[in-house]
Amino acid sequence: MNIGIVGYPTYGGSGVVATELSKGLAQRGHKVHFMSYARPQRLDAFETNISFHEVSINAYPLFEYPPYDLALASHMVNLIEYQKLDLLHVHYAIPHTTSAFLAKQILGAKAAHVPIITTLHGTDITIVGSDPSYLPVVNFSINQSDGVTAVSGFLRDETYMRFEINNAIEVIPNFVDLVRFKRNVKEHFRKAIVQDGEKIITHVSNFRKVKRVTDVAEVFSRVLNAGIKAKLLFVGDGPERSTVEALCRELGCCEHVRFLGKQENVEDILSLSDVFLMPSASETFGLAALEAMSCGVPVVSSDVGGLPELNRDGVTGFVCKLEDVDAMADRVIAMFSDDDLHARMQKAARTRAEEFELDHVVAMYEAYYEKIVARLRKKVAYQP
Repeated sequence: MNIGIVGYPTYGGSGVVATELSKGLAQRGHKVHFMSYARPQRLDAFETNISFHEVSINAYPLFEYPPYDLALASHMVNLIEYQKLDLLHVHYAIPHTTSAFLAKQILGAKAAHVPIITTLHGTDITIVGSDPSYLPVVNFSINQSDGVTAVSGFLRDETYMRFEINNAIEVIPNFVDLVRFKRNVKEHFRKAIVQDGEKIITHVSNFRKVKRVTDVAEVFSRVLNAGIKAKLLFVGDGPERSTVEALCRELGCCEHVRFLGKQENVEDILSLSDVFLMPSASETFGLAALEAMSCGVPVVSSDVGGLPELNRDGVTGFVCKLEDVDAMADRVIAMFSDDDLHARMQKAARTRAEEFELDHVVAMYEAYYEKIVARLRKKVAYQP
């Protein structure tokens, strides 16, 4: 197939899934045309069968905010017409689905056979999409899609609850590269961070308020106060970093905390980790947790969104009530106080991650593409 994929180039879950899916499809022989306003970090090297198309926006004094959605639609028109795309797969409902609909309207009969497949990731539904300023457009765009997928059962149900959706929504989960994300402890690296049997607790996020990074610091402080020798690694960056840095100083634990910033090879850090903390207030799937589990790291998470679907309480880690930092700290202490329990959870975390193996989920998308393409072409052929 000749597939057009649109995604954001950021470190967030939707951008990661869009780029990794592109690479998985390319490895299976499909030609992929990836569109975005910048090259994603995970497409920073030459990939056979993948072409990157940067959507450039000319700045005019007339526009206070350059119209990216219109530039994207124009780019889609060119690719559909001249690259003979078989389908458009857009990640994140707005503006990507809206731009795809506009592109098809511009081309008319030339694009009638090209389906729009929209993958919903989370905030495009739970936060951005529910804003009254965007809700009608999101609702319309989803209903104009020829196929719709969601990354979790929670997100599917939330979409039906928040919008008036006529389309069926297929759940196709996020995935992980089991070869890349596997436990591969580099002892010299670990010794540079911890000594004398200290444990490593890790958190990875974009440091937005919804990630509740201050809860991570609170949990860690309680673990230290319980007499556990440990280090806390913060991976990523964002608006709440200065806040959590100040809190660590206030709690008196800053000498045991390291802020590593954005890291491309996060699997090297996860391989050293003993527990992964995810106390988020909103997580439609929890891709960072899945990557940690693939590296054999038990997860202590909140009970929101799709996290309970992924992280099995008492098996792959623990699920606690949102904001209950005492419970989270107790679960971390319990694991660090019982080597057998910790070892069982490490093994169970990896086993659970294997259910989300990249090639298996890419094959699910591939089968879904074929179904939607065949259905649309049949519909077009029978139109009077």
